[in-house]
Amino acid sequence: MIEESVSDAPGVAAPEASAAVPYPGWNVLHLFCTLAPDANRDAIEIAVKECESTDHQVITAIMLGHKADLGVVALGPSLERLRALQTALQRAGCTITYSYVSLTEVSEYAANVPERLREARLHPILPPAEMPAFCFYPMSKRRVTGENWYELDFPTRLELMYGHGAVGRTFHGRVLQLVTGSTGLDDWEWGVTLFGVTPDDLKSCVYTMRFDVASARYAEFGPFLAGTVAPIGAALTALGLDDPRG
Repeated sequence: MIEESVSDAPGVAAPEASAAVPYPGWNVLHLFCTLAPDANRDAIEIAVKECESTDHQVITAIMLGHKADLGVVALGPSLERLRALQTALQRAGCTITYSYVSLTEVSEYAANVPERLREARLHPILPPAEMPAFCFYPMSKRRVTGENWYELDFPTRLELMYGHGAVGRTFHGRVLQLVTGSTGLDDWEWGVTLFGVTPDDLKSCVYTMRFDVASARYAEFGPFLAGTVAPIGAALTALGLDDPRG
């Protein structure tokens, strides 16, 4: 299922607000790393498992291309726990080539979603086992003369976002989307994490949604990082770090 940042009730508008309403979501840390030839496999696995043992989730991915070897997505209630994971990975021989800091959220365009969907956005359970294809990219809404998202009134923005979500829902069962807020926390305004059945599902979803007005006129995108979700042990083996235990 794709989780949209829009209302699931057509015609039910969220209240006008001068600022986003905060919700008690989770901290989210994306780390993309290269591995040194002498990286400590055991230490990397221990770092991931220790974080997972403290009410946090850690998703690991085998990355493709030159940007990174290992992708790590960690989310949970404690910034200190996420920082400890980052430190442990660095000490184990992981060089972070790209990172992103954000928060799970329910946006102002989704103020009336049912409680089950609100909970899924604030405290998601990831990743779906049947969706191993993975990509991440940051994005912002455009702020240029004539195409400034923030100069639109709220009803117009709500209508555009509802249309955007309707396009996304056509990929139900093929793509799961996690959108996290990063305004004031990182260089872009949102981080988008996609899980798909195949890489082509991700490609088709992003391509199709770019024709929607909310994206075609008002969206700007950062770098894309793609890979395949795998448990940390399998990921490290695929990346050439042999298991000394056989």
